[in-house]
Parts: sequence; structure tokens; C-alpha cells
Amino acid sequence: MTYADEVEKMTFEESIKTLEDLVKELEAGGIDLDRSIEIYEKAVLLRNHCRQILDESERRIQRIMESSGTLKTEDLKFD
Repeated sequence: MTYADEVEKMTFEESIKTLEDLVKELEAGGIDLDRSIEIYEKAVLLRNHCRQILDESERRIQRIMESSGTLKTEDLKFD
């Protein structure tokens, strides 16, 4: 199983926690270039996974609001 496969099975909370751990490892320093690149690759996968979950959640909320007749169009911003 690849790391990408593992990430796809993670919840949003698990992904954020793993991403935070990777950032801490990078910030601590003392790692070689290969490990830094590996961390970066994993972080990008995790970030993309989190973005996908948030996008899906936003669409779900919009469908709920539409079905209840309370839809007010506003762009949700996640920065």
C-alpha cells in the first residue's frame, strides 16, 4: 500500500494531525535533504486530501441548505 492510499483512508482530523507532526519534524531541523523532500511530498498529499474533504463538506452543506429552502449564496473561504 502506498502512502497516498493510506492518506485516502484518513479522516480530516487524522490528516491534520499527521500534517502537524510532519511540520514539527521539519521545523526541528537536523534532517537530511532526502527526508525533507519525503516530508514535503507527504505534506502535499495530506493538504490535497484535506482540501478535498473540505470541498465535499461545503457541497454537502449547500445541498442541505437548498433542500431546506434556506440557501443563501455565500462563498465559504478556507485559508
